[in-house]
Amino acid sequence: MLSRKNKLILLKLLSLFSVVRGYNILIIVLAQYLTSIFILAPHIKLRNVILDPNLFVIVLATSGVIAAGYIINNFYDREKDLINRPQKTMLDRLVSQRTKLTVYFVLNFLSVVCASYVSFRAVVFFSLYIFGIWFYSHKLKKFPIIGNIVASLLAITPFFAVFIYYKNFDEVIFVHATFLFLILIVREMVKDLGNLRGDIAQDYKTLPVVYGELISKRIVSILLLISCFPVYLLLTRYEIGYMYLYFYICIFLFIAFLFGLWKSKGRIHYVWLHNILKTIIVLGTLSIILIDITLVLDRVM
Repeated sequence: MLSRKNKLILLKLLSLFSVVRGYNILIIVLAQYLTSIFILAPHIKLRNVILDPNLFVIVLATSGVIAAGYIINNFYDREKDLINRPQKTMLDRLVSQRTKLTVYFVLNFLSVVCASYVSFRAVVFFSLYIFGIWFYSHKLKKFPIIGNIVASLLAITPFFAVFIYYKNFDEVIFVHATFLFLILIVREMVKDLGNLRGDIAQDYKTLPVVYGELISKRIVSILLLISCFPVYLLLTRYEIGYMYLYFYICIFLFIAFLFGLWKSKGRIHYVWLHNILKTIIVLGTLSIILIDITLVLDRVM
């Protein structure tokens, strides 16, 4: 049996894991490696990509910055989250604000140190990334549309890190990135719809607060329909192997999402819609391997 002290330590570790959203970071790490293997560096042997120390350091630095970003976001949103997500917020509060800020600065410092192993440009890149996350959390997230766009850009920045490293400028990469970017914007707007009560209480000028739920739903619907354009291009213009199955699933999920969006009337409904979008993103990460399954076998040799 664990002692009371050990149970408290375990709960605090669980709380910190909840704050930094470790499960999201694991998905991002997996996405960075799969993107590197199947999209950005398909000409390099699998073993060489996986064991590349520079790529490992980039992924490690990215994970540290993102974890720190979740901490500073949690710091600024603590009052709003208490209204929107009281149970999760109570768990998050097991770790003091002082401890969170200490971990925030340590993670950012270590991430920059890791980046210095790759190059000075990597140091500049991650320093700007850190500043961008802080500025978004402190100021920009309180503004409609701008906050959603910046949040989405920050979310795809980890992929730009490996994109810059491999210097792969193929057109298909930008089409994939456009699709992901649009899905992320939609996700951010759906989060704002679900957080309406807390945003109003804390005077956040998000899209639903300023323009109302109806207009927000219309904008979300338009963006989701626009995201069908890169899907069409990927299905008809580019060679994506069996990944076409993923995009057909996306079309079905889009229809279910739009139907649910216009039927939604409360936070619980928007949580379900948010989960649909998370499913699309996670499935997209896992389906990267379907671009060319034989590629794995060929590159192991």
